[in-house]
Amino acid sequence: MTSDFKNLKVWQKAMSFAELIYQYSGRFPPAERYGLQSQIRRAVVSISANIAEGCGKSTKTDFIRFLHISYGSVKEVENYLILASRLKYLNGSQVEEAETRCQEVSKMLFSLIRTLKSGQ
Repeated sequence: MTSDFKNLKVWQKAMSFAELIYQYSGRFPPAERYGLQSQIRRAVVSISANIAEGCGKSTKTDFIRFLHISYGSVKEVENYLILASRLKYLNGSQVEEAETRCQEVSKMLFSLIRTLKSGQ
């Protein structure tokens, strides 16, 4: 497709979201280092990584497939945010900021997928 994934707004937003999650999850209890902290970080990194990998594929179909994987990772992060909130690892404003960013990336991915599919 395109090798210049860094110009995609959705990739930029995903990277910013990952930075936020790394910042917030760094405050989780030490006992979560190999648990929730590790899981949420892997999932949030997967969002931008799959966008980038999909851009390197040679067909639109492959790109769309990787965007779907990225979308799945967004939902995985959303799940972990709910758990972190329930466990009181994040305060109310952190949860609100993270959920807002999560929804923003989710909507952008969904829109990009829909746009690419309609142009097939």
